[in-house]
Amino acid sequence: MHLSFKRIVLLSVGWICVALGVIGIFLPLLPTTPFMLLASACFMRGSPRIAKWLHEHPKFGPALNNWHQHRAIDRRIKRRANVCIVASFCLSIAIVPAIWQKVMLLTMATILLIWFNRLREIEAVAHAPENT
Repeated sequence: MHLSFKRIVLLSVGWICVALGVIGIFLPLLPTTPFMLLASACFMRGSPRIAKWLHEHPKFGPALNNWHQHRAIDRRIKRRANVCIVASFCLSIAIVPAIWQKVMLLTMATILLIWFNRLREIEAVAHAPENT
């Protein structure tokens, strides 16, 4: 099977983003959602089959589908992300020694929180129980 250079790059970047997104589940300073969104974009162009798998994934699929269909984030995910952003920046600010680093981190956190909280929210869709 012949793979074009562009497709190889898209698939490679997509899988790297999936790996970073999964690592981000466990590391508060590494965000999961942006990496999964980037992986989705790469897979949509490089492999529709893998993009379909990612969008049907029980953990990542709902957030990706909300973003692609509505350009919105689930309210619960947004709330959780805000807590993680604030916690990770507070930890970073407490750790760095120089005042200019603290000011820079505070500025970055403020800009990130303003941008992130301006994104539209969508209510989570309740799923019907499968075995009723």
